[in-house]
Amino acid sequence: MSGVPVDGPTALASEYFQSYSVIGLLALIGVLFVAVAFGAGRLLRPVVPTPEKLLTYECGVDPVGEGWAHTQVRYYVYAFLYVIFAVDSIFLFPWATVFAAPGYGATTLVEMFIFLGFLAVGLLYAWKKGVLAWA
Repeated sequence: MSGVPVDGPTALASEYFQSYSVIGLLALIGVLFVAVAFGAGRLLRPVVPTPEKLLTYECGVDPVGEGWAHTQVRYYVYAFLYVIFAVDSIFLFPWATVFAAPGYGATTLVEMFIFLGFLAVGLLYAWKKGVLAWA
């Protein structure tokens, strides 16, 4: 029976899983490559710790004081606002493709204006609170 061709769902399933086996093999080769590279680096590097090597290095300047520094919250607020508007732009691209499809124009237009309205209210709130003022 080994010479009999297989037709139907069994052949499709075999071909389907064969393509995944190639992806699995490539993933395994990638993981092995990284593991061998890290292992070789660990075996070949010199390990001679000295007090100078164990110091914190920052731009060639010797560290002074504690390692803790105060950071202003507004930097995080700007990063948060950037993430919000980056996500907004990610949602606008699929919306543009659906908007071009026949039969979805008015519905998607209303949905997107509601979405943009929520974002505009959030931006207006941040502006009114003075979060966007760089002082």
